[in-house]
Amino acid sequence: QVQLVESGGGWVQPGGSLRLSCAASGDIYTIYTMNWYRQSPEKQRELVASITSIGNTNYADSVKGRFTISRDNAKNTVYLQMNSLKRGGTAVYYCDADLMRYSDSEIVHYWGKGTLVTVSS
Repeated sequence: QVQLVESGGGWVQPGGSLRLSCAASGDIYTIYTMNWYRQSPEKQRELVASITSIGNTNYADSVKGRFTISRDNAKNTVYLQMNSLKRGGTAVYYCDADLMRYSDSEIVHYWGKGTLVTVSS
């Protein structure tokens, strides 16, 4: 069994910052790419940022220069530092990961349950 658990969401004023974490645990041999997505009531789920196992990153144009994705492979954890959060940026942030399970060497894809980020004055 594998779990991805996000944390760090909450309320922040426009212009503020938050740092999200997503910890993977369980039957894990190795984790490949890890991603952050977000979904607001008005929009479909969108990819925010990605990071490969060796640290190569990619960002949505809307967050470039404001968000930073990083990971700690020893802790099986991915982070999202969000700065200059915008008014109207309220969304649920989800992490996902492609990983190889230790028990059967299968490469599978898992999602976390999300953490709510509320941007409001």
